[in-house]
Amino acid sequence: MAEMPEFESEMHRTAVAQLDQVAERLNLDHDTHIRLRYPRRALVVSIPVRMDSGHTEVFMGYRVHHNTALGPTKGGLRYDAEVSMGEVTALAMLMSWKCSLMGLPYGGAKGGVRCSPRNMSKRELESLTRRYTAEIILMIGPDLDIPAPDLGTDEQTMAWMMDTYSMTQGKSVPGVVTGKPILVGGSAGRREATGRGIVYVLYQAVHRLGQEIKGRKVIVQGFGNVGGVAARMLWRDGAVIQGVSDYKGGVWNSQGLDIRALEQHVKETGSVVGFPGADPISNKDILEQPCDILLPAATGSQIREDNADRIQAQVVVEGANGPTTPEADVILHNRGILVIPDILANAGGVVVSYFEWVQGLQFFFWKESEITSRLQEIMARAFTRVWNISKKEHVNLRTAALMEGIRRVADAHQVRGLYP
Repeated sequence: MAEMPEFESEMHRTAVAQLDQVAERLNLDHDTHIRLRYPRRALVVSIPVRMDSGHTEVFMGYRVHHNTALGPTKGGLRYDAEVSMGEVTALAMLMSWKCSLMGLPYGGAKGGVRCSPRNMSKRELESLTRRYTAEIILMIGPDLDIPAPDLGTDEQTMAWMMDTYSMTQGKSVPGVVTGKPILVGGSAGRREATGRGIVYVLYQAVHRLGQEIKGRKVIVQGFGNVGGVAARMLWRDGAVIQGVSDYKGGVWNSQGLDIRALEQHVKETGSVVGFPGADPISNKDILEQPCDILLPAATGSQIREDNADRIQAQVVVEGANGPTTPEADVILHNRGILVIPDILANAGGVVVSYFEWVQGLQFFFWKESEITSRLQEIMARAFTRVWNISKKEHVNLRTAALMEGIRRVADAHQVRGLYP
């Protein structure tokens, strides 16, 4: 099949290679397979922003809709210095499989702006967000494409997006984005959703291995909304959190870290680095320490061919998108390490985004207990399907998850046919 130079990137090559391998295993017909390799639409925009210094800087932005066979598209918006069209396209494809796997009425989308948000003021970020929203406004809407927070973006970013879109419509449209502050139509439990979802599928895996969470030794790379929430939940349930890291570095204590005290330290200093009673450790070295459960919840390609043979965990649960390269995946599988893949493990965010979207459309909001109960049910159900496929087809959990996600999208294309 023809390559796609427009989307050239390591992440995109990986996503397409995964699709090709699963398509062969599923015996997908050529016509459906080729449609799934390409995004439905992609937009590149330039975003001029007047900086605090008075000069104007232009940033590049992207929004990609991968597939709409199951419904409107859904996907995050990331602000990062490494954002590219290839990365965004690959992540949109993975979102298609993730939404499909979880049984949500969405296709996959993703957006990004190439910038360094930590080096920008709040006013600069607001200007960037509002101009980006105005440039992609023809591609978003509550029944078209619903953005959400991702790397480098948060509730405030979504509030600016919603307000910008609403101003063009002459009315408030809370359903255009998810991950908003509760005050303007957000959902209870959305901020914690991804971390909670990780823990829910981990409980399922540990149960099937004949173990329990209490006493398990855990390492968490990334201590933000994802890794931080998961670490707190696991710690409260008796797990020993030996190591935690963020973008500045990590801390280690073989006897376990007090997560409540660590959270307070991060609140005061902005990083886990320098936490009293713990030894410093690098992001690279923390991955290679002996533990029962390793949770990479930072950025992609952290476990690679050159370090996979030094991973000493029994279970790797992927909180980040694409933290394990395909080469490393093979090594971990051959070493008997169970990997819970990203499209299953970190799907809690999009599940509760779906809940938020539904609540916004109805202008009727649920209690947090209802949301967490429904989230736990959906995550457990998805894990059971993936686990059963893995056993039946004699494949690892990543392949099983991709098989289920891709199959449902392919079936939708078969049912809908080809227009015109």
